[in-house]
Amino acid sequence: MADIFDLVIIGSGPAGLSAAIYAERARLKTVVLEKSGMSGGQILNTYEVDNYPGLQGINGFDMGMKFREHADYLGAKFKDADVIGITDEAGLKKIPTTAGDFLTKTIIIASGASYAKLGITGENQFGGKGVSYCATCDGAFFRNKTTAVIGGGDVAVEDAIFLARTCEKVYLIHRRNELRAAMVLQEALFEQKNIEVIWDSVAEEIQGNDFVEHLSIKNVKTNEKRTLDLQGVFIAVGLNPNSDFLKNVVAMDDKGYVIAEEDGVTNVPGIFVAGDVRTKMLRQIVTAVSDGANAVTSVQHYLISHK
Repeated sequence: MADIFDLVIIGSGPAGLSAAIYAERARLKTVVLEKSGMSGGQILNTYEVDNYPGLQGINGFDMGMKFREHADYLGAKFKDADVIGITDEAGLKKIPTTAGDFLTKTIIIASGASYAKLGITGENQFGGKGVSYCATCDGAFFRNKTTAVIGGGDVAVEDAIFLARTCEKVYLIHRRNELRAAMVLQEALFEQKNIEVIWDSVAEEIQGNDFVEHLSIKNVKTNEKRTLDLQGVFIAVGLNPNSDFLKNVVAMDDKGYVIAEEDGVTNVPGIFVAGDVRTKMLRQIVTAVSDGANAVTSVQHYLISHK
């Protein structure tokens, strides 16, 4: 007979790892399913984390490894598996995956979110050939070159600042006339001499031969078009929840985020959610970690009431 778990955690970013830590401390029979084969989620691609209490200035990769080491120390079990869906089976939850089926009493969905795309001409064609969604991953390839960052939030501004350290020139292209990023980041941005902010503009087409050579942009107020000569385009326009496998499983909003409050309780008994895939105001490492702890607390209450 297959093992029956008290809890299966889907995803091993900050929310999933936090949940694993709390689940182990609660002595729940738990397994964490991770798709990428490496724990940490999006923070692995973060150059520097400066807003997590007590760990100022740590880089994202090191933080992800610290979270995983903590879970390992407590005995958390991990399995490489891509989740296909979730079904009911004899009062349990069945999770079909690429590594086989898992039976469990409860589930915490902590599958996170992925980088959103612009959907413009040339974006897919030049993926890995000058188009990137992660400045900290690929910025080193553009030393002494000209690049553009598209977006106006925290990630876009952080990417522009990061690239400015090694690139000759960085354009920051934003569709509005003011940024959404935190003021401390904006202040750091405007101190950089080699960053030019292009306001009220959108990217229309990425051009080149074998690699990126040009970016066509348009001013949304004047309709004036302009072509920038550059070698790299970094896209930072938000996230899409990793929730395709949850269709017809739990309630989601129109963007695909799983609907739940801070306790992580979804509309389906026994299924809980934590981290960036949940409907919430703020998607940060600290809120993801909090979500993981809250979701395990909800799991414990559920298991006690369903003995």
